[in-house]
Amino acid sequence: MVHNLNWFEIPAADFTRAKAFYTTILDAPIQDDPNRLYAYLPSDPAKGGFGGAIAYGENFIPSMTGITIYLDGGDNLAVPLSRVEGAGGNIILPKTAIGNNGFIALFIDTEGNKIGFHSMG
Repeated sequence: MVHNLNWFEIPAADFTRAKAFYTTILDAPIQDDPNRLYAYLPSDPAKGGFGGAIAYGENFIPSMTGITIYLDGGDNLAVPLSRVEGAGGNIILPKTAIGNNGFIALFIDTEGNKIGFHSMG
């Protein structure tokens, strides 16, 4: 096993709102699945990354409890974090150093999910 994680899904109560939120904070296009309310977040498997999606449906229930997903914060997570509140989210942990492992921050998205950013800078 090369990676422990290879896919994640972020539940949405309002698909359009969630897609707009993540498009704004990631400052990147998000691709719709033509067959369902499901949209693919940007990823680059060729560089060792893995992907994820925004998902809407009866089995996708937003939550602040359970697993926390940390999105790539780029070179400095302060940049995407600065877009969270303007896009309708709420920062619950500002950029915080975690020693040799870089930095993290936590926010609540427009759907009520607790999500994090991680970066080395």
